[in-house]
Amino acid sequence: MSRALTAILDHVRAEPSRTWSIIVTIYGDAIVPRGGSVWLGTLSAFFRALDISDGVVRTAMSRLASDGWLERTKVGRNSYYRLAEKGRETFQQATSHIYSQNAPAWAGHFDMLLAENGARGALEAAGFGSPAPGVWIAPGGVPVPVEADGALRLRAGGDDAANRALAARAWALEATGEAYARFLDAFSPLRAAVLGGQTLSDLDCLVGRVLLIHEYRRIVLRDPILPAEVLPADWPGAAARALCAEVYGALLEGSERWLDENAVDESGAPLPPSDEVWRRFKG
Repeated sequence: MSRALTAILDHVRAEPSRTWSIIVTIYGDAIVPRGGSVWLGTLSAFFRALDISDGVVRTAMSRLASDGWLERTKVGRNSYYRLAEKGRETFQQATSHIYSQNAPAWAGHFDMLLAENGARGALEAAGFGSPAPGVWIAPGGVPVPVEADGALRLRAGGDDAANRALAARAWALEATGEAYARFLDAFSPLRAAVLGGQTLSDLDCLVGRVLLIHEYRRIVLRDPILPAEVLPADWPGAAARALCAEVYGALLEGSERWLDENAVDESGAPLPPSDEVWRRFKG
C-alpha cells in the first residue's frame, strides 16, 4: 500500500469512524450502482486491505441487518447482502449533495421563518439554519417544507458583513470549515501521488476511493451549501470539492476494474458496471 494511503488509514482510525459506517459508504458509492447485492466475501477482501478482520466485518454486517439497513440472502454457505429500503432512501437523498452539489444563486436576502419546534427536522433537512430559537433562515428562494407551511415568513439581510455574520450564527460554519481543512490536509498527499503518476493497485484504488467518499460524505452532509456571498472569505469547501473530484476521477478506473473482477451476486455472476459513477462530480 502506498505511503499516502497508509497516512489516510491512520487519519481514519483517529476519527470516530466505525466499520459499519464504511460499509454504508461502499454500498452507496460502489455497490448500489451495480445492482445493490454483493457477496460477503467481496466485502471481506476489501476490508482486509484496511486491516479489518473478517470477524469484525461479519459482526458489523449482522448489526446493520438487525437495524434494518441491510437485507441478507443465503445461497448454500455463502451470504449476500443488499441495502434495505431504509438504506437506499438514505443514500439516494444524499447522492446529489455528495456528487453534484450546487449552491443556490444568491437572491440578495435570506428568507426568514418563525416556525414551531415540530417543523425543526424538516427545516434542517431542507437546508434551513437557526440563528435563534424558533427562527429559521435560508437563502432567498429555497423551498419551504410543507411542515412549515403555516410559519410567518419575512425577508432578512443587510450588507455583506451582516449577511456573513447572520449565516455564521445560523449554521455551524466554523466547525464545518475546520473539518474541510482537515480533509484537505489528509487527502492532499494522495492527490499529489495519483496526479503525479504514482501507480496504485486496483484494490488500493478502491480503498482510496471509498475512504475519500467516506470522509467527504461525513462533512458535506452537514454543509448547508450556501452561496459564496454569505460564506467566510477563506471558506475551504470549494477546494475540498475540487480535490475530491480530482482524486475520485483518478481512482475510478482502477477501482471499477477491481469490482469487475471481484464483486459477484447470488448467481455468482460479476456485478454489472454502471455508467452513473462516471458522471459523478461532472455537474
